[in-house]
Amino acid sequence: MTSRRKFIRSTSVMAASVGLSVLIPSSLYSCSAANRIRIGAIGINSMGWSDLKAILKNPDAECVALCDVDENVLNKRIAELAKVGIKVKGYTDYRKMLEDKSIDAVVIGTPDHWHCLMMVEACQAGKDVYVEKPIGNSITECRSMVAAQLRYNRVVQVGQWQRSQQHFKDAIDFVHSGKLGKIQLVKAWAYFSWVTPISKLPDGNPPMGVDYAMWLGPAPKRPFNPNRFHFNFRWFWDYAGGLMTDWGVHLLDYALLGMGQDTPRSIMASGGKFASPLSAAETPDTLSTVYEFDGFNIQWEHAQGIDDGPYNRQHGIAFLGNNGTLVLDRDGWEVIPEGKKMEVVPRQESVDKGLDLHAKNFVEVIKSRKMEKLHAPIQVGSNIATFCQMGNIAYRTGKKLKWDREKGMFNDSEANNLIAKEYHNGYKLPSGK
Repeated sequence: MTSRRKFIRSTSVMAASVGLSVLIPSSLYSCSAANRIRIGAIGINSMGWSDLKAILKNPDAECVALCDVDENVLNKRIAELAKVGIKVKGYTDYRKMLEDKSIDAVVIGTPDHWHCLMMVEACQAGKDVYVEKPIGNSITECRSMVAAQLRYNRVVQVGQWQRSQQHFKDAIDFVHSGKLGKIQLVKAWAYFSWVTPISKLPDGNPPMGVDYAMWLGPAPKRPFNPNRFHFNFRWFWDYAGGLMTDWGVHLLDYALLGMGQDTPRSIMASGGKFASPLSAAETPDTLSTVYEFDGFNIQWEHAQGIDDGPYNRQHGIAFLGNNGTLVLDRDGWEVIPEGKKMEVVPRQESVDKGLDLHAKNFVEVIKSRKMEKLHAPIQVGSNIATFCQMGNIAYRTGKKLKWDREKGMFNDSEANNLIAKEYHNGYKLPSGK
């Protein structure tokens, strides 16, 4: 099974062994510079770098600037681009990059707690944006980001690249055909053995070349700890929401899309650090969440340290109907009949590269300005990030929560206090309006 971490690792190894030239087409250099979309990338250690490389496969795009608070990462990426003849400016403060009026669009691949501020300020600066998922680290941030896109009318693509994969579209078309019969339960899950326990480490000094104050940004001021830095930031509430927001936004997005719904009546969740009670992580390594709708439920599960999930799949979505069950993951989909109520649909394999298609869609919409053509616009990213935040809030309160769609709040004051995150260190939550 292809996991996000394996994907990042494999692309990094490929780039290191054979160079970026195999990832960036020669047609890039023959396209008129005056007609190219000038790209700047912020946060380039992991998915932000993968996103940028996918965008640069389009001859109408060129990279002109990179930004990262870790100068070690920044210098490494600048050198990699230089090897294939691409010269860029380097920044450690994204605000300086946004001042460059010649930059048309930015990629935001930072930790989650920075997405909102950067995306809103990029829109204010007249830039189009490719922002990694989940778009915000709170429900309020999601609302602000939607408001900013609407106010400044910028192209904003969210990095939910499964929205560009054909086999996902085909699977949902089958769900909508009604052949599965009445669907009463949808399961989505992520079981990952590659998420290993984090040993507790003492606080210390940030590595040389790291602007730690800028890395923290609006998050609470804390001493530097290597457990909270780079990849492992996602296991701490200050910066992210664990596997629920890391993978849930991908998989639960398709659960909602298949059922044609977006807002649950109620949410309840239970879990904890069951696999690794002594881990330094804050987010649960084991979680079960139930979203209640009229006539069906959506269930989310994740378990760290285990690879064998439902239907012998590491991750996936299953639509359980009276006639059969459709099982979908990043590699393909199939239908398992309920007795003899319908025919078997054998495995339909994935035939394309979702990230490349997603990046191409972003570039095409920047050129056409036809916002309706975006595969994952900010509204899609906001809805599913909010949905996943609801699950985390239910877990953190330990209560069954009801959601008032009109008021945009829960029936519980403790839960409502978690809708927004307090901003620190002189930063203010942007309204987007």
